Amino acid sequence: MKLLVVGGGGREHAIIRKLKENPSVEVVYALPGNGGIAEDAVCVPEIGAKDLDGIVNFARSHTIDFAVVAPDDPLAMGCVDRLHEAGIPCFGPDAKAARIESSKVFAKNLMKKYGIPTAAYQVFTDPKAALEYLNGAQFPIVLKADGLALGKGVLIARTPDEARQAVRTLMEDRVFGAAGDEIVIEEFLTGPEVSVLAFTDGTAIAPMASSMDHKRIGDGDAGLNTGGMGAVAPNPYYTPETAKICMDTIFLPTLRAMREEGCPFKGCLYFGLMLTPDGPKVIEYNCRFGDPETQVVLPLLKTDLLTVMRAVENGTLSELPVEWSGDSAACVILASGGYPEHYQTGKEISFTKPMPPNVTCYHAGDKDCQGRLVTSGGRVLGLTAVAPTLKQAIRDAYQAADAVRFEGKYLRRDIGDRALLAETP
Repeated sequence: MKLLVVGGGGREHAIIRKLKENPSVEVVYALPGNGGIAEDAVCVPEIGAKDLDGIVNFARSHTIDFAVVAPDDPLAMGCVDRLHEAGIPCFGPDAKAARIESSKVFAKNLMKKYGIPTAAYQVFTDPKAALEYLNGAQFPIVLKADGLALGKGVLIARTPDEARQAVRTLMEDRVFGAAGDEIVIEEFLTGPEVSVLAFTDGTAIAPMASSMDHKRIGDGDAGLNTGGMGAVAPNPYYTPETAKICMDTIFLPTLRAMREEGCPFKGCLYFGLMLTPDGPKVIEYNCRFGDPETQVVLPLLKTDLLTVMRAVENGTLSELPVEWSGDSAACVILASGGYPEHYQTGKEISFTKPMPPNVTCYHAGDKDCQGRLVTSGGRVLGLTAVAPTLKQAIRDAYQAADAVRFEGKYLRRDIGDRALLAETP
């Protein structure tokens, strides 16, 4: 089979590595891919992830048998719709279903209408009205841009002054462009955070191993939000009892709600959860695999990924047992100094020793420059270790991370610490 994967980051590299385990796969094309992905796929750097015409034309001309659309932007733009129109089987939601991520307002209203537990909220299109609302608000408080903002459109304000500045940042300064034309202001929830990605064909659902992301740039969850500085799986806070509650009160009701709204969701549905004192609540939905959660979850998947994805596309997921390893995984992200704000690129990447057998280096922001691998983005590499215990996986991931060199390399040193605390008797 000839496969096509849209995207060019660490998430896409993890998907490609897993897809290649199927013996029927002849070739995987990555549009656009990156320098490291080129070791596992044929990269087509001239076709970007948002070039829908280019993607569809390439799929047709290369008689692609199956496509995977991984990033949020092309999903929201209707890439899956376009591929289906061209007769290409495809994994991912259509544009109507992708609204569950591309519009925070749509998602919050959906949860309110169908009684899915989430934070109390208000929606604003006028910055003056938003500022007035803050006068009587309780703090901390959360402000979210309605649209896609590279995972950075969520601001937590701990004081009234911070909240007012957040409104100006989102709605007046428009740092996220049109994504801030409409904002959600919601109550601040407390408790352990859990990410649960799930395969679904719109009716059946197969949750993946739970995970814990580390969004902020600094140790101890200090500093700015990023796309994610590391992850571990499974998340020890997510017990079997909690999983049952989430299935009954969140997962299945969400699928039913999407069907009722005429936009059944097929693909990977990401549930960002907070385990509050009042029970699990939804912080956010994503319409695709998370990054870097994918890099710790997919290595634990025992069932063939392509088989699962085709069952999702064909509506036969209920007939397929999806099995997971009992191991643990940890991913440490290596970023360019200055990320998530201003950073330099073009720094040569070197490895002081080979990766151990239980460690995979997923390439995110790098490119080939005349035979040399150099940095080309904020998040550069993800080092994922799989081991029988979480403690060992974390240790092995950091040992691998320390064997990578490039100027300005930055990483958090506390990935998995909170998870280990939960494991301690």
